[in-house]
Order: sequence, then C-alpha cells, then structure tokens
Amino acid sequence: MKGSTFHCLMIFHCIVQEGSIRGAARRLEMSAPTVSLALKQLEQTLGLALFRRTTRSMDLTEAGQQLHDQTGHAMATLDGALERVGQHGRAPAGKVRVTLPRFVFQSFLQPLYAGFCRQYPDIELELHLSDATVDILREGIDLGIRSGDRVDEGMVARPLSSPLREALFASPEYLARHGEPTTPAQLSEHRLIRYRFTTSNRLSALRLALDDNTPAPEMGTALIVNDTDAMIDAARQGLGIGKMIEPVATPYLAAGTLMPVLESWWVTHPGLHLYYRRESAQTGRVRALIDYLLAHRMQP
Repeated sequence: MKGSTFHCLMIFHCIVQEGSIRGAARRLEMSAPTVSLALKQLEQTLGLALFRRTTRSMDLTEAGQQLHDQTGHAMATLDGALERVGQHGRAPAGKVRVTLPRFVFQSFLQPLYAGFCRQYPDIELELHLSDATVDILREGIDLGIRSGDRVDEGMVARPLSSPLREALFASPEYLARHGEPTTPAQLSEHRLIRYRFTTSNRLSALRLALDDNTPAPEMGTALIVNDTDAMIDAARQGLGIGKMIEPVATPYLAAGTLMPVLESWWVTHPGLHLYYRRESAQTGRVRALIDYLLAHRMQP
C-alpha cells in the first residue's frame, strides 16, 4: 500500500465516523480543504464515488460501504501498530473513546472516571452515553461497556460485574396509598413507570422470575421515560412502580426513599462486560483504561 493511499484511507474512515468533512478535519486537526482533497484523490484512484453528498449529509455509496467494511479491520490494526511503536517507553497518551449506557455510567463509571483522568493526565477520555449496542469498529470507538459477553469475532469481552438483577420499586407513600403487592398477579392492580429505549424506540418489557407457563401480569402505564434519572424521580414522587437494574436503585433503597417490590421475583440479567477489539488492548492508552476498569470491578 502506498503511503499516500494509506493516508487517504485514514481520512476516509474519519469522515465516515464523524459524518462530515468538517468534523473529520476538526478531529484530525487538518483544514477542511485538505481533507476534501484527500477524499477526492482516493475516489480518483478507485474511479468510484464513495459518498452521496447533499448540503446536509454525506452518505456512503455502495462502493464506499464496501471499502469501509473491507478495510476497517486492517486500518485499525495498522493504526494500532504505528501507535504502539510511537509510544514505546512513553507514558500513555492520546484519546480513548468509550460507549456505555447511561445506567452503567451512573452505577459503575461515574465514581471512577475522575480518578482515571487524574492518574493519566495525558489521556483524553471521551464518553458516549447510549442505549444502543454500538459497532465500535465502525464508529471509531475504542471500548464499550454493556450487559452480556456475546461479541463478534476478533473482539474480547471481560466481566466487570456479576449478574445483575432488575429491581422493582415504589415510594413508601405510593405503597401506603395503593397497597404493597405480595404476589405477581397483584401487579395488575398497579401502574408501571415504563422505560423507552431511545435507539430502538421499544418499551422495556415487564419481566419476572416466573415459570415458563406464567405470563407477566398486564399493568397500566403511569408514565413513559427514556432516562434513568426520570425513572427514579417518577417513582420517588409516587406515580407508580418503577423498574431498573438494581445498582441504579440501590442508593434509594438503602436510604428508604424507595422500597423494593416483589424482590423474590426479580429477574437476573447478564453482568456488565467491557468489550474491545483484540488489537486495541495492545495500545498504551487503551490498555491503561482496560486495566483500570478491571481493577475496579463491581463487587457482588
């Protein structure tokens, strides 16, 4: 591969990740005309248009998508190799991009990230909070945290927690007014604060640890939210029964501002896992964060 072709491919992948020439220019600390010229040179070399351009967006053509898919892994490997050689003997430095759901930030990462930033002042941490399962290679992200350990080939998943329960809870005032359900069937007499996933637009289903032949009861809807803070707030204000992964609710359950509901029937989800490309772990900046997070795993 010619050096100029590698350079143009690197810029091409950055344009895909940032969604625009100007965004890629900011990230690469280049001028927009320089980025645009590199893309034009790559298209001329291939004899194909790689993007469909409008005044508001740049979408990959079929050829552009194929080029991105077939060169992404190789580019990441080469970029990582160059970075590892360049940082030999130096303190870890550079940007590390992490994607994680909001509840993971609140229950796991929020108490940790400031300590990491102080310990590694030359590493620029960038956090992306999203419910979506992100293709970290396609999006140019170094690490992700999510439930479960199922990953694509070439990826690694490392556990950060034991399995997590999904808690049901309500305020003491709500339970005093409406009564505390003692069996799953009695939930039909109550209203549920529902969570809508922003990316998929789906409502989170009510799940209980019941036998396979017993469906979860139907509940009326008290409120629909797409934010964990709003879920907790609505439950504390007595609007209905809320549900969320247990670590999010734990501080409020411990303080007594929320009360557990039907704890014997809480379902268990796979624990949190850190996932990343195998070769990413060999770069100093990413390895530093991996080791830091693994050293601070959530205790059962």
